[in-house]
Amino acid sequence: MDRRSFLKNSALGGAAAAGTALAAPAYAQGKRTLTMVTTWPRGLAGVWDSVERVANNITAATDGQITVDAKAAGELVGAFEVFDAVTAGQADMYHGADYYFVGQHPAFAYFTAVPFGMTVPELMTWYYGQDGMALHHELGEIFGIRSFIAGQTGAQGGGWFRNPVNSAEDFNGLKFRMPGLGGEALSKLGASVQNVPGGEIYQALSTGALDATEWIGPWSDEKLGLQEVCDYYYPAGFHEPGAALSVAMNLEVFESLTPAQQKTVELAAADAHQANYAQFIANNGPALERLTSGGTQVQTFADDIWDAFGNASMEVLNQYTSDDIFKKIHDSAQASMKSTSGWLSVSDSAYAQQRNRVLASM
Repeated sequence: MDRRSFLKNSALGGAAAAGTALAAPAYAQGKRTLTMVTTWPRGLAGVWDSVERVANNITAATDGQITVDAKAAGELVGAFEVFDAVTAGQADMYHGADYYFVGQHPAFAYFTAVPFGMTVPELMTWYYGQDGMALHHELGEIFGIRSFIAGQTGAQGGGWFRNPVNSAEDFNGLKFRMPGLGGEALSKLGASVQNVPGGEIYQALSTGALDATEWIGPWSDEKLGLQEVCDYYYPAGFHEPGAALSVAMNLEVFESLTPAQQKTVELAAADAHQANYAQFIANNGPALERLTSGGTQVQTFADDIWDAFGNASMEVLNQYTSDDIFKKIHDSAQASMKSTSGWLSVSDSAYAQQRNRVLASM
C-alpha cells in the first residue's frame, strides 16, 4: 500500500490529511493589515493621491493578502512623528517627505530634495540607475527601516509672499515656512524659518504666524488656498528642484514579508513615484493660468538673490560633510548629477529650446 492510500484509510492519516488541508488554505489566506502613518492631511491634493496609490498597489499586487491602512496626520500620530512611530514599532510604515527627518539625520534630505540639487530626471537616474536606492536603504537601516521613494512633486515653487522680494535682505526677519536643508539655507539669510505641516500652512498665514511660505506648486497651492492670503508667487525656487516622497517600513516588518511581497512594496512605491510626477505636471500648468487670471502676480528672483541662495546652500551642505554617511551620499549624488546634467544639457535642454523657438515662430 502506498503512502497516499495509508493516510487516506487510517485514523492517523485522516487527522494528518485534515491538518494538511487546513494548513495550506490558512497559509494561502494568511492576510495581514499594515498600518501606514503619513505626514499629510487626508485628501491633500497630490500627496494623498500618492499615499492611496501605494496602498492600493500593494493590496492589488498581493491579491488582497496585504491591506494597507493609511492614517492621515493626526489620526494616530502627528505629521512629524511618523518616523519615530515606525522605528519604535508603533506603526508598520510611513509615507512622507524624508527631508522632514533631517533632525534624525541630515542625509535624509537627499531622498526628497536638497538646495541646488537634482531635477527629477537626474534624481531618477541616480536612484534607479545608479546607487541612490542602495544608499537610501543603507541610511534607513541605521534606524531600523527600509525606505523607497514613492511620490514626486516635480520642481517646487520659490514661495508665496505678501510683498515682492527685491533683494536677499528682504528675507531678514521674514517668518518663512520651508523644511529641510533649504530652510537651513534661508535661515543663514536671516529668515525665521518654520517647519509647519502642510495642513497648517493656510491658518499660519492667515493669523500672521507666517509671513510667507513655500508649499509645492500651482495645483496643490491653489487647492490649499494660498492665493487668498498672498499676492506674489515665485514659480522657480532653489530648494526643491525635484522633490521625492518616500515610503519607509519598519525593517522587522519588511523582513517578515515574503520575497515576492517585499518586491511588491518596492514596485508599488516606484509606480507611485512615476504616476505622482505625471499628476503634478499635468495639473500645474492649468492651475498657474487660473491663478494669474485671478490676480496672482507671478515674479522671478533676481540673479543676486539666486547668488545669495547658492552661497547659503553650499555653506549648509558643506557643514555636514564631516559625517561619513552624509558625505558618501552627498558625493554620490553630486557625481551623478554632474554626469547626467552634462548629457541632458546638450540633448533634452537644447532640443526644448529649439522646439520652443521654432514653434513660437509658426
